[in-house]
Amino acid sequence: MAFPERRTANILLTILFFAVVCAGVYRARQVILVFVLAILFAYLIDPVVKFLERHSLLFKNLRGPAVVEVYLAFVILIALLGYGFVPGLARNAVKLVDEIPVLLDGLSTGEIATELGEKYGWTDEQEFRLKAFLARHRVDVQALVRGTDRYLSNAAQVVGWMALIPILAIFFLRDGDHIADTLIRLFFPATSYEGIRAIADDLHVMLTNYIRAQVLLCGLSFVFYSATLLLLSFPHAIALALLGGVLEFIPVAGWMSTAAVVITVGVVNHSHWIWMAALLGLWRIAQDYFLAPRAMGRQLELHPLAAIFAVLVGAEIGGIVGIYLAVPLMAALRVIWRMRTSETPETQRADAVGQV
Repeated sequence: MAFPERRTANILLTILFFAVVCAGVYRARQVILVFVLAILFAYLIDPVVKFLERHSLLFKNLRGPAVVEVYLAFVILIALLGYGFVPGLARNAVKLVDEIPVLLDGLSTGEIATELGEKYGWTDEQEFRLKAFLARHRVDVQALVRGTDRYLSNAAQVVGWMALIPILAIFFLRDGDHIADTLIRLFFPATSYEGIRAIADDLHVMLTNYIRAQVLLCGLSFVFYSATLLLLSFPHAIALALLGGVLEFIPVAGWMSTAAVVITVGVVNHSHWIWMAALLGLWRIAQDYFLAPRAMGRQLELHPLAAIFAVLVGAEIGGIVGIYLAVPLMAALRVIWRMRTSETPETQRADAVGQV
């Protein structure tokens, strides 16, 4: 018997190969994440592309021109929104930049308690309690300031990566079917092509339903922000509500950024920001533990408890990225497991397509 044994050598080489692949995936995790987000963005605007592909006046039944028309429409929409809201937002942004140092200094010294007491008619005891609380947490406030500085310094890099997402999405929108077919033929034998293709089609349906649920949640957030901001007389209520609805796509960091912007605007403009902060807290509880699990569960055929479990596990393993990808990954594993254990995958595939 030769040393090492042939079977042992094959096992060791296989383990080494998977270790190298995992190491490569870890090193390229940012690039892979950008491609994954580009795929999700392609699913987001794919219904609009299909609509224009069928009803375009100039290039009917042509995929490429329909993609170009959608992107041109988005550019025009962004330009119109910028023309309508940017001047006022720019003035408030300048005012905000001037007020932030004063606000942070007031938090660290406790002087903000005096300002709030004068505005809302607090007693001396209430002001003293808030000042004592801020004094006890002065180190935490200073750490928050330093964390904000680090966050802003990394924002440019994040924006640069995010700018690639709509560019990469063009290729998935135009040649998505061809790319999927090529990958299947490259990594799987010809004898299993039909089964793998059926799984790919079910994954396509699952991702479509996932994006549909995300759009629903974003719409609900927009309605909530619009109603509360208008009710509390915040400036630029619709623009802030639109920002909150869009950022709802980004887990944790999205709503936290929205809350920070809204509360800061309220403080600077002397609006009812305390009530707004309380309502934001109640909305997050309702969104994260009631609306989102049920919307995801209904669209992806997952129990709401399973969706909550997936989000919590994803947060523990991968942070914000894990939160975002946990539910679709669980749904994808469910699709693959169902197709692999089914005796008639073609029937399962027809049922899944029929549910859309």
